[in-house]
Amino acid sequence: MGSIIDEVFEYYSPGNDEMSESITQNWTEQALECYYINCDCKRCSLRNGHYSFICQMPKVIDTLIKTVGEPERNRKTA
Repeated sequence: MGSIIDEVFEYYSPGNDEMSESITQNWTEQALECYYINCDCKRCSLRNGHYSFICQMPKVIDTLIKTVGEPERNRKTA
C-alpha cells in the first residue's frame, strides 16, 4: 500500500478499500490542503471538528496523484 505519509503513522481505515469516485477525480480545496501539509493530521483544518470518522484523505491523495497527477504548485483551491 503506497502512501505519501510516514510509515510510522497509519491513517487508513482497515478493510475499507472503497472510496467515492467523485472525490478522486479532481483536486478539491480539502485535498489540496492535505497534500500541501503532507497528510499531517495534526496540521489539518478539520482536526478541530472532532469528526467521528477515520480520515480517508491520504488514500484520496494517493489516488489523485495516480489518476490526475500532482496539483499545480500555485493552485490553492479546486
